[in-house]
Amino acid sequence: MHETELSIKKDKILIVEDEAAIRDMLGYSLMKEGFSCDEAADIDQARASVETNRPSLILLDWMLPGMSGIDYARRLRSVPETRDIPIIMLTAKGEEADKVKALDSGADDYITKPFSTKELVARVKAVLRRYSADNEDGVIEVRGLLLDPDTYRVTANEQDLEISPTEFKLLHFFITHPERVYSRSQLLDHVWGENVYVEERTVDVHIRRLRKTLEPFEFDKFIQTVRSVGYRFSAR
Repeated sequence: MHETELSIKKDKILIVEDEAAIRDMLGYSLMKEGFSCDEAADIDQARASVETNRPSLILLDWMLPGMSGIDYARRLRSVPETRDIPIIMLTAKGEEADKVKALDSGADDYITKPFSTKELVARVKAVLRRYSADNEDGVIEVRGLLLDPDTYRVTANEQDLEISPTEFKLLHFFITHPERVYSRSQLLDHVWGENVYVEERTVDVHIRRLRKTLEPFEFDKFIQTVRSVGYRFSAR
């Protein structure tokens, strides 16, 4: 093969934003960092893009014409074909309740407008690292709760669970580090990675979502709160 025929696969980022100037700015910044980008001005365009050219990650604006980014994130998480696509929510809403709502919708991270492109690129890279991190542990099972790191699939008593990449990483860390108590800051370092712009409150949100997913099978009790300290995983 000639040198000119060689190509390197790039992570594709889908930018869903109704303001053209912001789309252009984000696309330019991400392509400078080696990503490829698709753009969508509304949810209909986003759906078509996801169906024809599955992205590695979606940058999703909260306020969009027709359907909100929050509602679209929930739909993406409810469908097996798209539930494992990482999502970063872009929002002008900076209150804690709004950030929690964004995470509860299924977003893996959020960034508040106005933001620097350096911070956004750092967050994109961090989320992609979490999602694609190599895992050599193989399939793990604890009393009927089974995790497969190769497929990011979780089953409870042989039933598939809908779970986001971040919750998978969190659950995987807990199961592979049982009985020990971890503070929120330690969980951020181990699961989200060091030097990532994420608040400690984010841990509580993902813990709550993870417990809600596991609750119908009574596996939520394995994730225990240690008051004033943090959390631990115990199957005892």
